[in-house]
Amino acid sequence: MNAKPILALTMGDPAGIGPEICMRAMGDRGVLDECVPVLFGDAGLLRRMVEKGLAAKVERVVSLAEFNSFTTPPPPVVVDCTDLDVDKIEPGKVSPACGRAAYSYIEHSIRAAIARKVDGVVTGPIHKEALRLAGVNFPGHTEIFSELTGAKRSCMMLYSDKITVSMVTTHIGYHEVPGQLSVERILNTIELTAEAMQSMLCRVPRIGVCGLNPHAGEHGLFGQSEEEEFIAPAVIEAKRRGINATGPLVPDAAFTTGVRQKFDAFVCLYHDQGHIPFKMLAFDTGVNTTLGLPIIRTSVDHGTAFDIAWQGKADPASLYSAIHFAARLAAGRAKNATF
Repeated sequence: MNAKPILALTMGDPAGIGPEICMRAMGDRGVLDECVPVLFGDAGLLRRMVEKGLAAKVERVVSLAEFNSFTTPPPPVVVDCTDLDVDKIEPGKVSPACGRAAYSYIEHSIRAAIARKVDGVVTGPIHKEALRLAGVNFPGHTEIFSELTGAKRSCMMLYSDKITVSMVTTHIGYHEVPGQLSVERILNTIELTAEAMQSMLCRVPRIGVCGLNPHAGEHGLFGQSEEEEFIAPAVIEAKRRGINATGPLVPDAAFTTGVRQKFDAFVCLYHDQGHIPFKMLAFDTGVNTTLGLPIIRTSVDHGTAFDIAWQGKADPASLYSAIHFAARLAAGRAKNATF
């Protein structure tokens, strides 16, 4: 790998805050000192950003074909991915065109990472309804990356210096969660989380595993004995494999200050069980990453923020954190660390 990693940034939904925060990152001295950014997006959209005073003019814009022909690392560059009619894009409005464009940016960045044109991918926020309207049958980034990279197992992890959580299930309804649980799936998430945290901490991490039901089921009083059937056996097997795992923890007490300090990361059973405490503690600086992939992928931990799109109000702190984390992972991978 080069002295500085080459990181693909994906613009996210064109109608959201992704374009403006990505463009700010492209010109940020701290980002440029840490990596070589390659922005997968639309040149026409960037023109509109410049016209609105939301971005500085980018010196180099290339086509996908030009980018794919590079044999040496490119300088900071924008890769023009689609033929999006940018003059028809309305900021803050859900549209199939924006969903298709957002998916295209992701798809091409993944191809670049698999081909080793870039050392990692940092994704901007997408809008799930726009994806659905565009006929993209994935509920989110995690599922897209898992499918397009052929990952045998994967999970979402939200990382910060205040709290770190991984999710066994993500973008499904609450009533679907119990049916998606198994000892194997929970154990996979525990193992992926432990591997990632050990690489970052350089020691055996302490992993807390949440229960599913109130009071962690109260010995079968609440729920359908998911704690006894799936969670406890997964924890026992994780311990047998040398992982310092504890659980099932009572969910409503797991994230209190006293308990939280006992663990380096938590395995959560469903989306909001992990996202709510994480965003309460680290909304502005947290990073979303997908574990188990053959490539590095990090992301902002927020959405498209349609209500403030294209107004110059968006805070790029989470994107900068995601870039920093991806660069850190790339450096670790270059030293044969396992993430």
